[in-house]
Amino acid sequence: MSTIQVLKPKFHIDECLAQIRECLEKGWTGSGFKTAQLETAWKAYTGHQNACFLNSNTAGLHLAVNILKRRYGWQDGDEIISTPITFVSTNHAILYENLKPRFADVDEYLCLDPVDVEKKINEKTRAVAFVGYGGRVGQLDKIIALCKKHNLRLILDAAHMAGTRVNGVMPGTWDGVDVTVYSYQAVKNLPTGDSGMICFADPELDAECRKVSWMGINKDTYARTSSEGTYKWNYGVDYVGFKYNGNAIMAAIALAQLPYLDEENARRREIAAMYDATFAGNPKIQIIPAPHREECSFHIYEIAVPDREGLLSELAKNDIYGGVHYRDNTEFSMYTYAQGTCPHAHEISQHIITMPLHMYLTDEDVAKIAGIVNSFVK
Repeated sequence: MSTIQVLKPKFHIDECLAQIRECLEKGWTGSGFKTAQLETAWKAYTGHQNACFLNSNTAGLHLAVNILKRRYGWQDGDEIISTPITFVSTNHAILYENLKPRFADVDEYLCLDPVDVEKKINEKTRAVAFVGYGGRVGQLDKIIALCKKHNLRLILDAAHMAGTRVNGVMPGTWDGVDVTVYSYQAVKNLPTGDSGMICFADPELDAECRKVSWMGINKDTYARTSSEGTYKWNYGVDYVGFKYNGNAIMAAIALAQLPYLDEENARRREIAAMYDATFAGNPKIQIIPAPHREECSFHIYEIAVPDREGLLSELAKNDIYGGVHYRDNTEFSMYTYAQGTCPHAHEISQHIITMPLHMYLTDEDVAKIAGIVNSFVK
């Protein structure tokens, strides 16, 4: 068996090259016709009313906080409730705007626990940042209810959720979600080099986002180019913005990959089910459940084991490489103020391991990986 990576993107190369070729032939590789095509395709695929293509999910999270802070008059030092089990982008985006992450514990799905979230709400709380861990929807419906009850904004970090549905509906479109941010980073389910999409529920905030993501300029370069090719140089600057816009090359790759997303997510669910079936009889292995698993994107598949480092080493001896998603963020220096406030998150972060899950795995590969895990964990 050749080396098996924990994550490995599959690119539909001919389709990608055809889309990229169009950009090169037109001489337009920045924001423009191809990014607009992707935004339209993403809205059609997801049901979002608004979509703004960006250079990363991280940029989108920052824009979400920046724009909501300005719209609702939040002050420096105000708080957003977030999870410690996430990539640091989620929480760094809060710090970027001089706000404070207030960490709440996670539930059995490794998503925010609504019981602990409500305990952490105080007079400074302005929003909740919910991470759809591994593509799981968790108890998002209860988090939405809490936000409505306490008049809080809700940011959905859907970096793992491309293609996740509940009864056919994308969770990011649910009533009560103010903004949803997706990732098309290099190893995500919809991979590009790196890019993302931000979807505000409010069209006015979407319009603001389009300016803020392009340095605050009120008319982008493509919009300033007439159909006759005359470049209109005159524009205004309405905000101190950021260069967060996505480019046509990344949009081209995403457009080529999008038609395969549902099919590949279905294969991810098959692999997850094979792992589940093998590990179910081992009392030392904790399977992380997924509500509505029949529509989950399963960007990553986790188990918790007593000796994670030992298992990682055992897998590596067989040229199989697992991963860890994620280290408890309260262990990082800028978040140590919250150490001890999320005991379940801290405990499970010491034991979770990410199993290989990607389109290049055969059924035989999965059986071999799961067999090695079962033999070691006993």
